[in-house]
Order: sequence, then structure tokens, then C-alpha cells
Amino acid sequence: MDTTDAIALAVMEQMYLSCPDNIKSQLNDNIIWIRHADANIPVVGSKSRILYADAEGRIKIALAFNEAIRKGELSAPVVLGRDHHDVSGTDSPFRETSNIYDGSSFTADMAVQNFVGDSFRGATWVSLHNGGGVGWGEVINGGFGMLIDGSEQSASKIRSMLFWDVNNGIARRSWARNTEAMDAIQRAMEHEPDLRVTMPQLVDETILNRLKL
Repeated sequence: MDTTDAIALAVMEQMYLSCPDNIKSQLNDNIIWIRHADANIPVVGSKSRILYADAEGRIKIALAFNEAIRKGELSAPVVLGRDHHDVSGTDSPFRETSNIYDGSSFTADMAVQNFVGDSFRGATWVSLHNGGGVGWGEVINGGFGMLIDGSEQSASKIRSMLFWDVNNGIARRSWARNTEAMDAIQRAMEHEPDLRVTMPQLVDETILNRLKL
């Protein structure tokens, strides 16, 4: 665990040096958490860590784990997983999707697309389940597990699946005109030229105000 903590910390500290100003606070929160995680929360489950990195961070951390396994710096494979409570994996109108104001917060489309998309892009296992935190009938979750084993195939799956796993939910929130999501999906499209996401057409507030009169 000390080794994986150090790897994740090094990746995020390097990212912080060149990241946009609007995500520096997010990255800094993660840096502080992982730097002090061992002292504050020894383990969650079986030698686990919880880390809310963005798509770029997750991919870089996972690839760094993969490389460390290949080099023998880590003595065993690493399992990267996500159950629920995340940007793409949960449709919950009273929690995760409560900030989606376009009327789609009461659908389960995103979690199902996430579950199916992860399966096609290299997840070792996937899950689709009801309940979790807010109660049965109030949420649909799509989760995954990915075994990282140091191989080139594993690296390919990391790049493909984790990019989708996060940006599926970012696109959904961008369509709902979430300002931060619109910025994040624009950066994702710059990072991956094959990604094409339709951006929302924002209404001029002055026109709306005239109509109200």
C-alpha cells in the first residue's frame, strides 16, 4: 500500500504543475488525502484506497501501477474498481444526479450505458444494481472491476475503459448545461481527437428576460 500511495501521489503532484487553474483545488484535495491517508484511514476493506481523481488522473495512476507491476516494483496485480457514487456510474435523482436540471435526472440511462460501455472497453467484471445509500428503488448503479497485471493489453484497456467510464457522465452533465462539465468535456475532446460530444446551445439570458416581460 505504501508503494501504490507513493505512485498515486507522484502522478498527481506532477499533474498539479501544469493543470488548469480551475481544477487545482480538486487535485490539491486528492494530494492532501493520499499523502495522509495511511495515518488517518489505514484501510477500507481489503487493503483499499478511495481516490476521486478525474479521468486524466485515473488513467495516469492506473498506467503507473501497470508499469510498476511490469518492472517488479509491485509484487502482485492491482485491482482498480468502482461500485457506485461516481460521475458516470450512478443515476440517483436525490444524490449523484440531483444537479442535473434538464429533466433527465429520473432516468437510469447513464448507469446502464456506463455498465455496458465498460464491459466492451476492457473491464474485468461489471455490475448493474439497485439501491446503495439512498435506498432500494431510488438509484441505479453501474460498477466495474479491472485487474491491472503489468501487460500491454492491460495498458490498452486502462486507456480505453477509464476514459469512457468518466467522460460518459461528464458528457451527460455537459448536455444539462453544467458549467464545470462543459469545460471538462471540452478538455477531454482536446485530449482525445476521436471523441465527439455535442455541446449545448446556451440561451441568451437577455432574450429570456424580454420574453418574460
